[in-house]
Amino acid sequence: MQRWQMRRNCALTPKQLFKFYIALVCLSLIVATGFYLAGVWVVLIFTALEVAAVTVGFLIYCRHALDHETIEIEDKRLLIKKFIGSTETVYQFNTQWAKIELPTAGSKTFNIRQADSRVELGQFIRYEEQTALIEQVRAYLG
Repeated sequence: MQRWQMRRNCALTPKQLFKFYIALVCLSLIVATGFYLAGVWVVLIFTALEVAAVTVGFLIYCRHALDHETIEIEDKRLLIKKFIGSTETVYQFNTQWAKIELPTAGSKTFNIRQADSRVELGQFIRYEEQTALIEQVRAYLG
């Protein structure tokens, strides 16, 4: 079985991001508490807004940090799995009938198609990596 996996390039894993988030929230609350004790209570309102905005941003980041695309070839079966957000979509093709469409000018993705079915791939890799991947996969298509 041949397998290729393309992952999103993320600097932090969700676990690392969570630790950073906890540290950031604690620091913000310490500073806000200091101002509150000094009599400037309005800082608490802005701290709550800041924490809410950072929370939304981090949740969006975490939702897509684990995105990936996988191509698997075993015998005559071509299996493509796309995990985007929290949704996994699986496509199955026959290696003898599947064709790869090269990326068009200005496009960041390429397509694998069979009859009326078409799957867009390669959004997580650079153009140079796409070219190498396409050549490797083509070697297994009939």
